[in-house]
Amino acid sequence: MNNPLLQKWNTPFETPPFKLIEIAHFKPGIEEAILAARLEIDSITESAEYPTFENTIVLLEKAGEKLGSITSILFNLNSAETNKELQSVAQDVSPLLTRFSNDITLNEKLFKRIRLVYESKDKSELNSEQKILVEKKFRNFILGGAGLKEEAQKRFRVISEELSTRSLKFDENVLEETNSFELHLTDKKDLAGLPESISEMASKEAADRKKEGFVFTLHYPSYVPFMQYSERRDLRERMFRAYSSRGYKGNEFDNSENVRKIVNLRLEIAKMLGFKTYADMILGDRMADTPSKVEIFLEDLYSASRQAALRDYENIQKYASSSGLNGNLERWDWAFYSEKLKKIKYDIDDEILKPYFSLDKVESAVFGLATSLYGIRFSPDHTIPVYHPEVKTYEVYDKDDSFLSILYLDYHPRPGKSGGAWMTSYRDQKNIDGTEVRPLISIVTNFSRPSETRPSLLSFSEVTTFLHEFGHSLHGMLSKCNYESLSGTNVARDFVELPSQFMENFVFEKEWLDKWATHYQTGERIPSEIIAKIKKASTFNEGYACYRQLSFGFLDMAWHKITEPVESSISDFELAALAKTELFPFVDGINMSTAFSHIFGGGYAAGYYGYKWAEVLDADAFSYFTETGIFNKERATSFRKNILEKGGTEKPAELYRKFRGKEPSIEAFLIRSGLN
Repeated sequence: MNNPLLQKWNTPFETPPFKLIEIAHFKPGIEEAILAARLEIDSITESAEYPTFENTIVLLEKAGEKLGSITSILFNLNSAETNKELQSVAQDVSPLLTRFSNDITLNEKLFKRIRLVYESKDKSELNSEQKILVEKKFRNFILGGAGLKEEAQKRFRVISEELSTRSLKFDENVLEETNSFELHLTDKKDLAGLPESISEMASKEAADRKKEGFVFTLHYPSYVPFMQYSERRDLRERMFRAYSSRGYKGNEFDNSENVRKIVNLRLEIAKMLGFKTYADMILGDRMADTPSKVEIFLEDLYSASRQAALRDYENIQKYASSSGLNGNLERWDWAFYSEKLKKIKYDIDDEILKPYFSLDKVESAVFGLATSLYGIRFSPDHTIPVYHPEVKTYEVYDKDDSFLSILYLDYHPRPGKSGGAWMTSYRDQKNIDGTEVRPLISIVTNFSRPSETRPSLLSFSEVTTFLHEFGHSLHGMLSKCNYESLSGTNVARDFVELPSQFMENFVFEKEWLDKWATHYQTGERIPSEIIAKIKKASTFNEGYACYRQLSFGFLDMAWHKITEPVESSISDFELAALAKTELFPFVDGINMSTAFSHIFGGGYAAGYYGYKWAEVLDADAFSYFTETGIFNKERATSFRKNILEKGGTEKPAELYRKFRGKEPSIEAFLIRSGLN
């Protein structure tokens, strides 16, 4: 087979040749790339030379480059543009990849060489980046079972292969459950309260499905505004139950057993490696490097936000009751009455803001923000191959016109795309032996589509999401490291959200919004009073929002600090974990864990707290900017050089101190959130 995955790519900037790649190419391509990588590993282990950084660590870093390139394409497509056939291939090759990974970390000869380099690192002339790379490789081998005896290694292999396939299946089930539901309405009376733009979007969705009337789905651009505006409480409940029971219906896509198996297998691996819990194992290289530090952090924020959360809940309950709601405020009521009360208090809501946030304008503004801060520029390139016609591509250049990166942008929901938004890469930055390799970065979102009468108009939260993911992309695009496994976003999980959450701050700033936010029909600049309302409303229900994020962190830690396998129902386990942050009446038949892809399908296991951890950092960092102006070139340059360019080449706390000149303080976060 003439397999383009195995050939040198004659494409602009050696980008993946998506148009040439067929699903049938992946498995044989991966199998051949594994064979080539094995030869590279063998050349390291069979070397007669005494182990050094160059002949062991660097060669290991280089090994499997083609394999990494192929798998990045496969798994990125499996998230952004998948189908049953591609999912099947991902399931088939996942055990092969895990097996190969195990063959490396369980290779006694290779580990012996790495250990010798590790033990001599402080006596050698290695620089700090090289020492961190050695430490990372050594830790990866330890966590990969290198120190286990033969029988334990066999069990380790079985567990790790099962974990890889179960995590894939978990995400597949969530996507299937998301896509399989529709709320089909034919009577316009059922649209009571919904803005015209949302009804129009639902009408188009129905037409695309060859149905009369209106179709609402569980994808964010449809689900979120429906819950905010629909006056039909029964339909809000129906939508809520469908969304909150994904993976928990007792059908073939039920994730209950996947959750139990995943956490129990993770615990078994942790104990095999000498750790008390999976959280103990995972947190060793984080800023919060023990479960107790994470728990103290979460408890401190819990105490700081509790009164504000209770106040927010009581305010919405009182307003709902005064508006005619009989009985308790239910979960499917929160977004609806919150939006109404916010409109009354601040005279602002998404429908007022959307006309000023057309997607093209937002994209241009976000690019312009990066230019203002860092001097970089973006040039569209229509010659770069893409995996879907909707994907846009840009060349990114530095202020000296040197090439930085390719940026892919994939904005709108599709049946083959997972929910949410994320930044990823098809190639990470590296510079080994003087050869500079620049990254290929992708942002994938699920933003509202344009309609027949309107361009894509983003909600305020979608603009915030764009800034968030773009912050991640800057971390990848501006990377200036030597080694791929330390570059870009390859940093501690509780540090990786700093660049992304830092960017979110600009959406509240008049100085930025004034530059670009104009009405898509009239061209009118966004009024100053609306910007003032945005700022004023920024702390609305922030106590509840903090509480909700903390609940996810508590649930994540509960699953990953177990010391014995979970045998009880996952519902009972989840209820116990969430009890302290629970404000609403119990609802039977829903479950958060079965759709918690961050921790069961992604890389945030024992790490979800990192969002709040980084929020403290980003508030402190942005307060540093506001002291002298949000476009302060000197501080932007420091943020770029000490945070965005450095990847994981130094300890996160050291990088932050170099940028900020001091330790981070929680004060700015408490002030911004209205919790002080």
